[in-house]
Amino acid sequence: MASTFGTFRPPNISADPIDGIGNWDVSDLANALVAGISPTGAHYYPAFPYTSYTSMTPGDIRDLHAYLRTVPWVKGRAPPHHPSLLFAIRRSVGAWKLLFFSKGRSAAPPAKADKLLARGYYLVETLAHCAECHSSRNVVGAIIPETRFAGGIDPQGTGYVPNITAARIADWSEEDLVRMLTTGETPNHGRVGSSMSDVVENTARLPESDREAIAHYIKTLGAIPSPRP
Repeated sequence: MASTFGTFRPPNISADPIDGIGNWDVSDLANALVAGISPTGAHYYPAFPYTSYTSMTPGDIRDLHAYLRTVPWVKGRAPPHHPSLLFAIRRSVGAWKLLFFSKGRSAAPPAKADKLLARGYYLVETLAHCAECHSSRNVVGAIIPETRFAGGIDPQGTGYVPNITAARIADWSEEDLVRMLTTGETPNHGRVGSSMSDVVENTARLPESDREAIAHYIKTLGAIPSPRP
């Protein structure tokens, strides 16, 4: 995964006990997802989006751990990361987290949220971590709060991720969003591309009710101007 902050290689997360995470217990997975900490106490680079996963519920973490235990063993480890000079020393990630990471930030939905909105909030803000791509970042890779969901340069430097607030998609209906998350088709008879096509491959497997919840929450996002590329 190439980026302006270096090249990061996702690790083996199969159930292999040597090269994968077969020896991890639930607390190891929880620490990785909620705190960005490895079983050895090392800080994970935020290319792993624990900044969003930190709000996962204990039940979902247990379920994910149970599923990962069923993934067939695969031997081999990915090559090492090649971070930029700024993050070449792993301890510098700890300083980054002190400035930009809030462990266990509240996963509470907006005030007076109905059940559908609350579910959408959790899916968009946490599990699907939509803001991780649909936002702009500062010089050290942290999301600029004022641009959250308003689009930004693709993390891999391959284009510009679009604004998904009312400033860009006000004319999209919830049904349009559900269709896009199911088929990749947009209201103007186009199709999503780049990394979003991979996202759709996964959202298409969600229950229809979850796609509806995502669409319902996205449509509540106020208009935020797209930052300049």
